[in-house]
Amino acid sequence: MGKPESWDVVSPSSFHPLITTKNNMPTLLHLDASPRGDLSISRQLSAAAVAAWKDKHPGGKVIKRDLTKTEMTFVDLDWINGAFSTPDQLTDRQKSALAISDTLIAELLEADQIVIGTPMYNFAVPAVVKAWIDHVVRGRKTFNYVATGPEGLAKGRKVVVAVASGGSYDQGSGSEAYNYEIPYLRHILGFIGITDVTFVQAGGTMRVAQGQVSSEEFMTPLLKQIKAAV
Repeated sequence: MGKPESWDVVSPSSFHPLITTKNNMPTLLHLDASPRGDLSISRQLSAAAVAAWKDKHPGGKVIKRDLTKTEMTFVDLDWINGAFSTPDQLTDRQKSALAISDTLIAELLEADQIVIGTPMYNFAVPAVVKAWIDHVVRGRKTFNYVATGPEGLAKGRKVVVAVASGGSYDQGSGSEAYNYEIPYLRHILGFIGITDVTFVQAGGTMRVAQGQVSSEEFMTPLLKQIKAAV
């Protein structure tokens, strides 16, 4: 959410941002957004990233968040009024509206690294990913306004994103101008302070569906990329 006209520059601590207990255990947040289950290429790639992370961090903690199975709400008036209120001012309706946001932000802030598996819908992010973003990009929780402008509060985290699309929209494809998903994700993650972001583009999945290329041939180079990115 952006800065309202009435939002003065304040210290994050003055509005009691979410407090998460951080221990020394490496923690990974694993997000999936495809409804296609085991047939999903983005899910296969994100699972490979998680497996590679576990190999590097035996005993580490993985927080699994399947956005297709989460009762995701969208930003409404109670959410907005609650997000721009102090905790002591919240009504029961506002607390209820912010509950999923509080949970998702806590998961984000607990993690050292994030793996996201997502398809591309209409050249951009799926609705469930946009809803997740709208819940976690929240003033005085994951970003704040200071004298010099916006400041991300989720710095120091690494993100790997596997993006699957029916067509190819990577650099050199001739269709990269249609790709609004990766620039948007890079920008919004950077807004909350996360700038170490690696994208693995699984473009051209339609060729697999149409039998033009085998799944193994398609996936092999992508799996190498995803494991190297973790």
